[in-house]
Amino acid sequence: MDYTSFSKDDFDAFRANDRPGPIHMLNLVRLRDRAEYADGRDATGAEAYAAYGKGSEPVFKRLGGRIVWRGRMEQMVIGPRDQQWDLCFIAEYPGPQAFADMLKDPEYRAAMVHRQAGVADSRLIRMAPLQVGDNFGT
Repeated sequence: MDYTSFSKDDFDAFRANDRPGPIHMLNLVRLRDRAEYADGRDATGAEAYAAYGKGSEPVFKRLGGRIVWRGRMEQMVIGPRDQQWDLCFIAEYPGPQAFADMLKDPEYRAAMVHRQAGVADSRLIRMAPLQVGDNFGT
């Protein structure tokens, strides 16, 4: 099963967790070879996602968002080998309301057309930032 958006129930659960402080959103994205635009325009999935990034950036930054980590997947060491990700990054928001406000912003919603056209599958995992420790358990 491929995932490109969240359900109403998932978003309601996200909104119900309104703890104060920043949130980190782990993004794992698999792009389509060819974007699938409703109007039939021709682009690669990477080109469509780049258009999404460019169009959403002003809103993301205005709401206090920033990318705190980005990496390129090299190998699935533990897990399903068929789950390869083209883009892996963590976006930080000042709080859950900033993320919710971004989703409602008309400029962001216009950019989402490109994300939906370019993404074949994705995972979006909300995380609470913790202090960095000296070992795996703390």
